[in-house]
Amino acid sequence: MNQLDFPILSLMLALPTLAAIICFFVGAQTARILALVTTLVIFALGVVLWVNYDIGGPQWQYVERVELFGDFAWALGIDGISMLLIMLTLFLMPICIGASWESIQNRVGEYMAAFLIMEVLMVGVFAAQDIFLFYIFFEAVLIPMYLIIGVWGGANRIYAAYKFFLYTLLGSVVMLIAMLWLVQDAGTSDITALLNHDVSPEAQTWLWLAFFASFAVKMPMWPVHTWLPDAHVQAPTAGSVILAGVLLKMGGYGFLRFSLPMFPEASEQFIWLIFALSMIAVVYTSLVALVQQDMKKLIAYSSVAHMAIVTAGLFAFNRQGIEGAIIVMLSHGLVSSALFLCVGVIYDRLHTREISRYGGLSDNMPKYAVLFMLFTMASIGLPGTSGFVGEFLSLAGLYKVSSWVTLICATGIILGAGYMLYLYRRVAMGELVHEDVKAMPDLSIREIAMLAPIAAVVMWMGVYPESFIAPIRDDVGTLVTRIERATPKGDANLKMGQAKPVTEGAAVSQGHERQLATGSRTNGL
Repeated sequence: MNQLDFPILSLMLALPTLAAIICFFVGAQTARILALVTTLVIFALGVVLWVNYDIGGPQWQYVERVELFGDFAWALGIDGISMLLIMLTLFLMPICIGASWESIQNRVGEYMAAFLIMEVLMVGVFAAQDIFLFYIFFEAVLIPMYLIIGVWGGANRIYAAYKFFLYTLLGSVVMLIAMLWLVQDAGTSDITALLNHDVSPEAQTWLWLAFFASFAVKMPMWPVHTWLPDAHVQAPTAGSVILAGVLLKMGGYGFLRFSLPMFPEASEQFIWLIFALSMIAVVYTSLVALVQQDMKKLIAYSSVAHMAIVTAGLFAFNRQGIEGAIIVMLSHGLVSSALFLCVGVIYDRLHTREISRYGGLSDNMPKYAVLFMLFTMASIGLPGTSGFVGEFLSLAGLYKVSSWVTLICATGIILGAGYMLYLYRRVAMGELVHEDVKAMPDLSIREIAMLAPIAAVVMWMGVYPESFIAPIRDDVGTLVTRIERATPKGDANLKMGQAKPVTEGAAVSQGHERQLATGSRTNGL
């Protein structure tokens, strides 16, 4: 179904591509303006997409399909999950352009072109309805991100760029082989058809492992997470924003779109692996974050811990866990992006990310301190912010499967509070000791324009999460129906919403108490 009667998704891919080509042939300031205007126009198209999305309507909407050759087709379409992830991408892109406005001074046209092409590819990942088209978008994202780190990154940018590229590419080669086998077995490359294709349990095992090799690196899951801190530290601020905000979500989207619905029995078979890696990641990377002296590294390790909550929630095999995992993905995309922007703001002034060089910023940068505090609280999961909603739902769903896994994963909330509050105290509180820190000005209008919209959405999601849960409710229900045959038995004695059995003696006692209470209220009247 395409309720707008024109190919809006193709238009959202074509406009940034055209703008990226133009950026190669214009001056630096013109390239900046062109990139900003283009990303704002694409975001406006995204708002049209959201407003006209039919909640409760067909699962796949805004569908476009053009047969190209053989089994390959230009097939686009979205469901509620795709729509929210596309909106996250479109929302962050103008902010990334704004974050690069002054900090990037060399090869500006090529830099802006790289970001515009990356926007095209990320939207393509979430909108593709042909499995080979998905793979092309999924892998091609590596190229602009590799260039952004390798050309405009820090001192060790070449090492970080190679590590990022090789880690993510090697896992995906195995996934391509699995895709070829899957298409041969099903006789189609259409994702909507593959979602309802039943693969033999024996084949599911190998296919699941092949897809896992790619998605686990992209998340990233422990122990294949080591590329992430290096990539974040060396990437420019906007590169870190889009890497944490969107690229990491592609792994979670892959689990949602492929691993769970296509290989439900294998997903249940390897649930112990997912839970084990998630528990280790939550505890280990949180402890590593506690001892970091580089702000970007601390936030990078915290991202691994938060994404571990996502994987655990996704493989809870129930509505609460899956909905919570999706909300955590959205929340983390916003909050981690904002935290990297906060680091970039003070890095542009002092050109260091060492935590010990700061302190007392709440005195001379009060606006910055307030926004930094909001994002710190959201990262911890304070009620009223986006972080609380997702983590609560994820852990509630996870508890239905394993109370012990829930207990270990819940320690991430405590450890997260430890390293984030410790970071905030060392950066924003205390006395202003260093003279160069005293001279740092508060947020500019451009910086407020970058951070304020994220703050507003973080609060919106925390206060009224139904806006974000409603579009995905039916899609999650379809997924749960698909995988319910493989749902593992939980270790909890009670099911959610089920009353505890009452013995006959207890029932008599409770009835007597109700009679006494009724008599008391009557006598009182």
